[in-house]
Amino acid sequence: MSALFTPIKLRSLELANRIMVSPMCQYSAENGVANDWHFTHINTLALSGAAMFCIEATHVEPIGRITPGCLGLWDDATEAAFAPILASVRKHSNTAIAMQLAHAGRKGSSHKPWDGGQQIPLADGGWRTVAPAALPHKAGELAPEALDSVGLARIRDAFVSAAQRAARLGIDAIEVHGAHGYLLHQFLSPLANQRSDAYGGSLENRMRFPLEIFDAVRSVFPADRPVGMRVSATDWVEGGWDLDQTIALAQELERRGADWIDVSSGGVSPLQKITLGPGYQVPFAEAVKKATKLPTMAVGLITQAQQAEQIVASGQADLVALARGMLYDPRWGWHAAAELGGQVAAPPQYWRSQPSTQKELFGKTSFGAR
Repeated sequence: MSALFTPIKLRSLELANRIMVSPMCQYSAENGVANDWHFTHINTLALSGAAMFCIEATHVEPIGRITPGCLGLWDDATEAAFAPILASVRKHSNTAIAMQLAHAGRKGSSHKPWDGGQQIPLADGGWRTVAPAALPHKAGELAPEALDSVGLARIRDAFVSAAQRAARLGIDAIEVHGAHGYLLHQFLSPLANQRSDAYGGSLENRMRFPLEIFDAVRSVFPADRPVGMRVSATDWVEGGWDLDQTIALAQELERRGADWIDVSSGGVSPLQKITLGPGYQVPFAEAVKKATKLPTMAVGLITQAQQAEQIVASGQADLVALARGMLYDPRWGWHAAAELGGQVAAPPQYWRSQPSTQKELFGKTSFGAR
């Protein structure tokens, strides 16, 4: 039996396989509100064959967005926009729907990637960002405002409110975004966090706010639904956040009842030097898995079915999350199941699509037209 197509249970959430569609920013919202693009994108990939789809970084307050086009979940309008999308998914797919809750911190107020991705000046509609310290992400940018106790409390409350809204929407799981140079990663990394209070300096202090956010989200999200966290295992910069510190964070998350850790890397500094290659981040996930009993998710240039199978079968990670590979092949899970001898769920309208050599792909036989 294929390891990739064996089930796994996260709290009460039963997943039929070990594949998640990774959260992928679409930069297409309007004032944080999801629209027809998200309806199409989410419904399409909910039929990918992955057992779980994670909605892109969904920001907990307007100034926490990466770009003006990023999704939010901070008021009734942003909450209501998700309802018809999720209703459609539930009608046609049994894929679990997770949501990544996020705050961009000093990497906010940016143009969309296809518009250059640079910081938007205040005079052109940008906004003053916030961060652990008044250090810009890169030279020439407007420095962020260093968060004081009032700001920390506001953001903590915003994560709580977003988690409560996600629960009302029926979201199956939450991933707290602590990676890619965004706010929680900024607190973790000594490159961005140069505070001298209880939230800076030592590893324990730098972990304090991200762990407070995780605890706050976990405390208000239904106890039977899982909450995980995405982290960057290394900054790829000397003197920055690294794998040993990531393991320490993972051990703290394990003690707090985290249901998975999604191990990515980089993003906090433009000085990073990354050697890219297929599965280049998998060794980080493997190291975290060996140091904890926390279900671990591998990400990063995982594109081939046999590659994903090997990652799970060898014990390097418990699950894999695919992003670009899913955009290129929205039926990636179907094709992986056909190659590996697994099964996926599909709507009956599509049963006739399976190749004649794959009669058991959907666990159903094809039907003919009258």
